[in-house]
Amino acid sequence: MFNETPSGSGEHGDMLDILARARPDRLKQHAETLLGYLGQITVVANRTGLVMVPMRDTVQNVDFHLGEVLVSQAHITDMAGHVGYGMVTGRDLERAMAMAVVDLSVAARGPDAATTDFLAEEKAHLARRDDERMRQVEATRVEMETF
Repeated sequence: MFNETPSGSGEHGDMLDILARARPDRLKQHAETLLGYLGQITVVANRTGLVMVPMRDTVQNVDFHLGEVLVSQAHITDMAGHVGYGMVTGRDLERAMAMAVVDLSVAARGPDAATTDFLAEEKAHLARRDDERMRQVEATRVEMETF
């Protein structure tokens, strides 16, 4: 799944989705292992802020803003001009920076074996967590025909 350098395809979006939802401690630890390979990094942005949450009214088929959510954002580059980006909900600038480091590493060097393994493990963990959450939701389902 992560065999090629992301190139604007859904693959890069899939990777960013996994990184944004990855376990914070594991993400930070993995990013630490990559820093030695990246050389000099320039931090373009490392900040918190509010972003609007878009929603769609399916009745009138129009977009509207549900509200705002606090995010942490990191944007970094290397000397060759490769870009790394990270954005996570909440106030965890280290986590956003770790996400950006992994993104930059993949952009600059391609997905190494350790990163590919990390992404696969986190994807499997997220699938298990999502499955468990869906089981909990399903347990509360009420069949209206039984009333």
